[in-house]
Amino acid sequence: MKKNSKPEQTADFRDDYPRFTPAMKKTHKILVPDMLPVHFGIIVDFLNKEGWDIEVLHNDSRAVIDEGLKHVHNDTCFPALCVTGQFIDALKSGRYDPEHTAVLITQSGGGCRASNYIPLIRKALKAEFPHVPVISLNFAGLEKDSGFPVGPRLLLKLAFAIFYGDTLMSLYNQCKPYETEPGASDKAREDCVKLIGDAFDAGRYRRYKKIARAMLQRFSQVGRSGEAKVKVGIVGEIYVKYSPLGNSHLEEFLLSEGCEPVVPALMDFVMYCAVNNLNDAKLYNKKSLATPVFGVVYRYLHRVQKKIIRLTEAYGFEPLHDFEHLRRCADKVLNQGVKMGEGWLIPAEMAALAETGTDNIVCAQPFGCLPNHIAGKGAVRTLKRMYEHENIVAVDYDPSATKVNQENRIKLMLATARENLAASEARAREAKAAEEKARERRRK
Repeated sequence: MKKNSKPEQTADFRDDYPRFTPAMKKTHKILVPDMLPVHFGIIVDFLNKEGWDIEVLHNDSRAVIDEGLKHVHNDTCFPALCVTGQFIDALKSGRYDPEHTAVLITQSGGGCRASNYIPLIRKALKAEFPHVPVISLNFAGLEKDSGFPVGPRLLLKLAFAIFYGDTLMSLYNQCKPYETEPGASDKAREDCVKLIGDAFDAGRYRRYKKIARAMLQRFSQVGRSGEAKVKVGIVGEIYVKYSPLGNSHLEEFLLSEGCEPVVPALMDFVMYCAVNNLNDAKLYNKKSLATPVFGVVYRYLHRVQKKIIRLTEAYGFEPLHDFEHLRRCADKVLNQGVKMGEGWLIPAEMAALAETGTDNIVCAQPFGCLPNHIAGKGAVRTLKRMYEHENIVAVDYDPSATKVNQENRIKLMLATARENLAASEARAREAKAAEEKARERRRK
């Protein structure tokens, strides 16, 4: 052996997977797991018109969960299992050519296991679909060589797509339980999705006041009964809070029970991530060149949010929460330095729901998601002391949990909610009768 010979370099583990290159934009279909059907539909529509070939997966049979269990360890969190199972089930269906297919998932870059989904998915795909690249869509500097460019223009379009998706989701849920003509809310939603798509096509997506006003006018045309119904807020880990696959179609179940689902905005999570960077700079002196950028982004998003809130109120609908109100609610329960998982955002949303008239809450959480169990279940006792009327049920979602058991837990909460609503209506009737009697006495 020569003295000057260099030791052999070990292979970098990061090189042991297929990469998505810019050239693949023209040759590959990109599969995206379903989480927010309305939001993702808006986003995928404008991306496809820019030359991408992206499809949101809607396969949600038991086979999806079984595929996830085969390829991901059972101790890994439920969302990772669902996402991986959805990808593999789709690739096995025969509808896609694995040689010309890629999969895409978002990463927050936080301390949650969601930041580790990429290697889990790569390992799962390697056994049967080794040529399928995994793309990471993230804003934390992870996976920089993904071949999926993320620039200011795309970020701006994503932000407005989220604002419109949030508004549409909220208006639909406020109309669907009360509609006097079956299907009217679904038709209004379809019309609004087309309206938003046309705005993106014409490059007018930033005219948010005009677009929000048009959506509000369209849903104002939906005939609604004036009956009182139980309102149920949905909070928890981001995937199971929104994903029909992850939460066993929770919104549909609540609608079938005659309730009004109240789902917090996805934009709250986006602003939560921005604020956490500002909090880190203040609490831990973790300042970087990006810190002032996060400040500018947060102020801009909050300004747009406040204007949409004012428009929503003007049309008589219940607006989504002002994020500064959420931060004040969080301070009553938990320090904003607690940010693992959804951290302080979960108790903040539960408190804000209680303060705006939604007393009944489903806290949806993946079984074994420790950060969210602490911030969610751990805050329930404090919240019930603060808001005695609050009716909270924590529901775990897991491969072994049956839909019947989950729904039975929610039905028990709804039974209490209906009793409380009936008692509240009785008190209102008594107060009205007493007021009328007092008015008659004054006339005499």
